[in-house]
Amino acid sequence: MTFRQFAFNNVLRNKRLYAAYFLSSMFTVMIFFTFAVFAYHPALSGSDVNHTAQTAMSTSKWLIYGFSFFFVLYSMGSFLKTRKREFGLLMLQGMSQGQLRRMVFMENMLIGFGATIGGIVLGLVFAKAILLIGENILVLSQPLNFYLPIKAIGLTILSFMVLFVLISLFISTSLRSSTLIQLIRSKNAAKSEPRASVLLSLLVVILLVSSYALALMSNMNAALQLLLPIVIMVSMATYLLFTQLSVYLIRAMKKRKRLFWRKTNMLLFSDLSYRMKDNARTFFLVTMVSTVAFCAIGTLYGFQSVLNKGASSDGYYSIAYYDEPQDKQFATHVQMISDQLKADGVAYQVFDQPLNRYGFKDGLSDLTVLSNSEFNQIQTKFGEQPIQVTGNQAVLLISDENNSSVSKWSNRTLETTSGIAVQSGAPIVSSILPGASEALIIPDNLYAQIGKPKAVQHTVAWKTNTDQDKLLQTERNINTLFAELDAKSNLAIPAFTLYQVQALYGISMFIGLFIGIVFFVSAGSFLYFRLYSDLDEDKEKFRAIAKLGLTERELNRVLTRQIALLFFTPIVVALVHGAVALTTLSHMLERSLVQESAFVLSIFFLIQLIYFFIVKFFYIKQIRAALH
Repeated sequence: MTFRQFAFNNVLRNKRLYAAYFLSSMFTVMIFFTFAVFAYHPALSGSDVNHTAQTAMSTSKWLIYGFSFFFVLYSMGSFLKTRKREFGLLMLQGMSQGQLRRMVFMENMLIGFGATIGGIVLGLVFAKAILLIGENILVLSQPLNFYLPIKAIGLTILSFMVLFVLISLFISTSLRSSTLIQLIRSKNAAKSEPRASVLLSLLVVILLVSSYALALMSNMNAALQLLLPIVIMVSMATYLLFTQLSVYLIRAMKKRKRLFWRKTNMLLFSDLSYRMKDNARTFFLVTMVSTVAFCAIGTLYGFQSVLNKGASSDGYYSIAYYDEPQDKQFATHVQMISDQLKADGVAYQVFDQPLNRYGFKDGLSDLTVLSNSEFNQIQTKFGEQPIQVTGNQAVLLISDENNSSVSKWSNRTLETTSGIAVQSGAPIVSSILPGASEALIIPDNLYAQIGKPKAVQHTVAWKTNTDQDKLLQTERNINTLFAELDAKSNLAIPAFTLYQVQALYGISMFIGLFIGIVFFVSAGSFLYFRLYSDLDEDKEKFRAIAKLGLTERELNRVLTRQIALLFFTPIVVALVHGAVALTTLSHMLERSLVQESAFVLSIFFLIQLIYFFIVKFFYIKQIRAALH
């Protein structure tokens, strides 16, 4: 057997431990390769939007590459710790330090080469599907056809071979510090009883409560200023949570005899504090990486949702043009829009009516006010149902049901000589009044008494039922025409604005989604490494306990709880961190993001749940096999 064959067989013998590392590395390579495929795609070198997407993809692949370096370094460090006894035995048989480092170098390069080639092959297999997804998410002006990405393949192979060489050299060099005795006795080293400080445990609660309170009660400016202090406080609290508070709580539960001696709880609690202490760094790393993934995707998804709603909130009309005092060519510009619609064969209805704005005695912002009969004429013209308003009641129209200022208009007094008070009932969601995100509909007799308006806004709007693709082209032509006239500020084209928003944030969503998935997969891999590093120890422990009469059902219960604590403790903490962060974001934007936050966090939790059941099945299978 040659030395190379020996290194190759070592990888095969440790395939269970190397599996998650290999698959995670291969997945990371695939993501890097995917971004490279997009970055070098011929179709992304045209328009500004396409060029922006190309630049973003190119930058993102190097972010993934930087993260991959630390991920591989951490993973290899975890493997070496589990194999110290094996290395000690090899040195006892006559292997030199140089040969040991050479063996580790060759093993890591073998796995790295396999992961790189596997990631590229996997990327090529799914390239067409990923390009199709990217084409829809990125909202590009031309299709992303499949092509043979020679540059992407070359760059990926070169980049990751350099990465694995550097990691292999670094890891093999670090083995010099371990002596033969230390390697042989690595698994027999006695562990000291984990201790927890009451003050540090109390500090965890103080830091978490303080940081959460600061985040949830801050407005946008305060939240941005407090971002760094809050991140530092949460990071410190998370680390102390796993190293101090968890150990303190476990010791407290062990003192409760009824709980400790109940069924198989003694097996669970006996070494749980040791496990929490040993896994503290892993838990902390997984929690922070997962929190970043949750917040990144949740924030991007939330922003896109808010912008989409904002762009489409005036979507009742296809085009609207607003009059301003200094706009002396208002009538000319209105005619230009009508001419362009006619030239493109787009049928339309026109809203052309001045909207009167009145103020309130308590100093609130001005509001569009219409009489009941005026509003019903507009409703009838566009096929909507009329409404009836009587007494001193008013109907508040809002363009967005999440509008946070709805409560402002109850029991208000109009700023007129007579000081007429109106009470707003349940609001109606409607966008039939262009340019008026909020409007008040009052009875005709009250409207006749409120006198002259504070301001008059003249708006002309066009409503069409044309095919969206055809309308989008017409709106693009109108937008270009008005941009040349420098009159674009008075023009509102909801569908075209929505298209631009989707094109801009589609890039962010696509990149954020893949980077978030890479982070989350890496976090799951860290937990897998940590779990399987204790496999041999668990085999010996449960083999001894089984002789005392431990049944398979009891074994399943103990292991399920043990694995569940490992998998869900950091994820639950990360979900809480993410929920607070996304709630703070909703407060800053003054929009409800409950649905978006719940969707993102639920998807991640579901993925973790599936991963847990898969790992649990194979882990328990390994323990059972050792008992027979």
